[in-house]
Amino acid sequence: MEKIHLDYSHLLKDVSEEEIFAKQGEVDTCHSLLHKKSGAGNDYLGWLDLPSCMNGREIQEIESAAQSLREKVDVFIVIGIGGSYLGAKGVIDALSPAFSNSLPKSKTGVPHIIFAGHHLDSTYHYDLMDYLKGKSFAINVISKSGTTTEPALAFRMFKTLLEENVGKEKAKRLIFATTDRSKGALRNLSDLEGYQSFVIPGDVGGRFSVLTPVGLFPMAVAGIDLGQMIQGAVEGQKLYEERDLKKNPAYFYAAARNLLYQKGKKIEVLVNYIPALQYMGEWWKQLYGESEGKDKRGIFPATCNFTTDLHSMGQWIQDGERTIFETIIHIEKSRHTIQIEKDSTNLDKLNFLAGKDIGDVNRQAMKGTALAHLEGGVPSMTLKVPELNAYYLGQLIYFFEKACGMSAYLLGVNPFDQPGVEAYKKNMFALIGKPGFEEERKTLLKSLSTMGDDKII
Repeated sequence: MEKIHLDYSHLLKDVSEEEIFAKQGEVDTCHSLLHKKSGAGNDYLGWLDLPSCMNGREIQEIESAAQSLREKVDVFIVIGIGGSYLGAKGVIDALSPAFSNSLPKSKTGVPHIIFAGHHLDSTYHYDLMDYLKGKSFAINVISKSGTTTEPALAFRMFKTLLEENVGKEKAKRLIFATTDRSKGALRNLSDLEGYQSFVIPGDVGGRFSVLTPVGLFPMAVAGIDLGQMIQGAVEGQKLYEERDLKKNPAYFYAAARNLLYQKGKKIEVLVNYIPALQYMGEWWKQLYGESEGKDKRGIFPATCNFTTDLHSMGQWIQDGERTIFETIIHIEKSRHTIQIEKDSTNLDKLNFLAGKDIGDVNRQAMKGTALAHLEGGVPSMTLKVPELNAYYLGQLIYFFEKACGMSAYLLGVNPFDQPGVEAYKKNMFALIGKPGFEEERKTLLKSLSTMGDDKII
């Protein structure tokens, strides 16, 4: 099998190879922090060796449950937020036909996979409940604690709907909990009701959990080849264990982006050229945003879907403030080809493309755009992925995870906590009247009252 390569030729106007390789000492130190598990947040390094330590029995249980569901239900509802849904959705969108949820199950062989509990919008959840009328469905609720507001509320709603549809006893066999091994509200409920459950390892944080049952179970229901996914991640684990920056593209990527940050490049845009990768970008945003955005530091992670966003964001990227760099994901081999036909009228003046594959046009657009952006002061790196399949996606996931751990340690922050997330939760809990937040509620209401009426034009 081939491997993913990192092309950094479009970086060298802004950072030299000598500058990047001069970071080897820092990389060695951070590598030791990771692999000796002695750095900040070391209680959450279970993802590091996860691919090579997969529990074969658990994988068999996941695949068995998934096979049963593919035969039984029309719709599979995945309830989770953040790392509890982004990785699974990213992989499923990347590897499934673009319109799989519009196709009948008889054609795809898998249920429609729908995600819920990742926001608090009532209309979305109402419309989903309406969509489920007359359809058989199962639920996978994903939460270590079982008390996170968004998924917990969604689970209440869809659990009730399922029990009303099929009865409480049958519903128990259609509800699957992915949660902590021994503690938490969802673990207690799962044990009480007898739901089949899968374990979120205690030493793996949510945004690093895509290769645990958190991501693997929904992927399996969607028909993704878990064996290939895991094999690719295992290969990634081997490839990215190397300390040497000249041999480890994940570490090179981390060191290069750290240098760019020091030179004033505060925004990284992850660019893809195929719509199927949009949600892999969303997963990447959480991985890097939550891991690095601390202590008033961190590169802001953004995503663009080209060529689409060249017609909306292209002007800013080309001519806006020079605080950005790009990381491009290039899928070298398309799953399908479409030959452009000659048109007798040629009113669109595109007959010069006749006989070409539209995917080749896309690739030339990528090359031309990268050169234009480089000339405009936007350096870039390109991750060359041989093709979009489960094997290379497993490798890519591990690439980004390993690079993220290294990158955050180079930045001097704990990659594995998210203290800033708690601030909004505390205020939300107080304002909605959660028990235990009475004093915070008084303080907030007083602050709001001193601000006066909303200023509305």
